[in-house]
Amino acid sequence: MKKFDNDVLKILQENSRYTNEEIAVMLGADKSAVDASVAEMEESGLVLKYTAIVNTEKIHKKRVEALIELRVTPQKHTGFDAIAEQIYKFSEVKSLYLMSGAYDLAVMIEGNDLKDIAFFVSEKLSCLDSIVSTATHFILKKYKVEGTMMSDNSEVERIAVQL
Repeated sequence: MKKFDNDVLKILQENSRYTNEEIAVMLGADKSAVDASVAEMEESGLVLKYTAIVNTEKIHKKRVEALIELRVTPQKHTGFDAIAEQIYKFSEVKSLYLMSGAYDLAVMIEGNDLKDIAFFVSEKLSCLDSIVSTATHFILKKYKVEGTMMSDNSEVERIAVQL
């Protein structure tokens, strides 16, 4: 990847709402060069999607998110890919990662409540032949997502303790 394309990509990752004209000004480049760079990255599949990071604490309707650790039996000739494909097709799955260490796959899912998560694990995920075990961890609070601080308050509030 050319340095220019890398610089454009870095700016888009920082804030995908920047216009190509704004990026051109930041880089001291011609807008047409930025247009071509962005178009090439989109067409090649390097840039897959533009999205917003939402502070869910400010939304009245709460959603429940969970990280599920999976131990799986890799399949002959396809390894982890075939089971990963089965899992990422579920609409509840927001992210899926192959991991090193004590478990094989990390699945991030979202539901309306704890029952949704429990149903997904017991009725959809656990029923797959390759799943050996699951461990579900609920997201209690987000502090930083994709490099973005989730709180507007930089000071940590602590309760005074007297002995």
